[in-house]
Amino acid sequence: MNLESLRMQAVQQPIIPKVAELIRQHPGTISLGQGVVSYPPPPEAVQQISRFLADPSLHHYQPVIGIPELIETIAAKLQAENGILVAPDLAVVVTAGSNMGFVNAILAIADPGDEIILQTPYYFNHEMAVRMASCQPVLVPTDAAYQLQPAVIQAAITSRTRAIVTVSPNNPTGAVYPESDLRAVNQLCCEHGLYHIHDAAYEYFTYGLPQFSPGSISTGGAQTISLFSLSKAYGFASWRIGYMVIPAHLLAAVQKIQDTVAICPAVISQYAAIGALQAGLAYCQPRLTELAAVRQICLDQLADLADLCTVPPAAGAFYFLLKLQTDRDDFDLVERLIRDYRVAVIPGNTFGMTGCYLRVAYGALQPRTVATGMERLKTGLRQILGAESMRSQGCLDDV
Repeated sequence: MNLESLRMQAVQQPIIPKVAELIRQHPGTISLGQGVVSYPPPPEAVQQISRFLADPSLHHYQPVIGIPELIETIAAKLQAENGILVAPDLAVVVTAGSNMGFVNAILAIADPGDEIILQTPYYFNHEMAVRMASCQPVLVPTDAAYQLQPAVIQAAITSRTRAIVTVSPNNPTGAVYPESDLRAVNQLCCEHGLYHIHDAAYEYFTYGLPQFSPGSISTGGAQTISLFSLSKAYGFASWRIGYMVIPAHLLAAVQKIQDTVAICPAVISQYAAIGALQAGLAYCQPRLTELAAVRQICLDQLADLADLCTVPPAAGAFYFLLKLQTDRDDFDLVERLIRDYRVAVIPGNTFGMTGCYLRVAYGALQPRTVATGMERLKTGLRQILGAESMRSQGCLDDV
């Protein structure tokens, strides 16, 4: 009998397709699930496609790590916005999204059985990638506000540890890590000979707090791997373009991986990325202002559920991770919300949480739609959990 590998049996099933199928089965569902934005790529990105089409040679394979013009554009952005100077000891690699960058990093630095420290709640694709590489995810809890705990991270380091992973602004919590904590992680990596893998896919999505790039630390170049994405800020999700900034000594290994998996990122998308980065923050900023208004609608609605759930601070990305006051299985709750209330969220267990947690995503919705979706979520949670509370007091039969 042909079976899948034991390695892949240890990898969780991706949750987004499962929830998407439930949404498909229940037309009219408003999704507060997948993390995408509502707006399209900038016109400058689309205009670059004509440049690509005008040169027949571009239909052939191009450099594994990305076309030179895009790498130069990225390097200028990194210096201007992130304080990262792409000197000879660093290299920029264009990737098919930042997920590919993360896989590149893990395969380049770790061997089977090595340990990668993830903060819980973690981004589920990170945990999946670690297991696919036959490495061991070591889970370190964040605090009640979903912030890093450097002392707890330090206590989790062993002789097999190869990297500490941070995501800020965070998916799934929306937390933004302060510069002091990210510097503390870099210092731990320096002291123990580890890599700090920092995922900044949501770097532009902050609300009143600064975003810090640990790759800018002058002593951090040797161990910091920085991951970036165009998917979120530029409405670029399906174009699959991200990039990584790595110590130059890892470039040969990353080239081997990327040449094997993709040969090169889609070149037409790389040309579009040049246009997107040329549009830059001037394109993103008005849309981020609009998104902040959507965020406030969510906060106002969630305030009405204070007796049923905890909503820790979320000053970044476009997520809230709710902690529900119930013992109900969170995926069962997700199914019930879709089936009976036509609103979709993501269960917290896919992010490594025990208990009942729900991730609410608001990036893809306009004010009217998000208000309706949040009303449905609020009604569903109040009726479901309220009925549970009454049942526990012997007032109701099973609902």
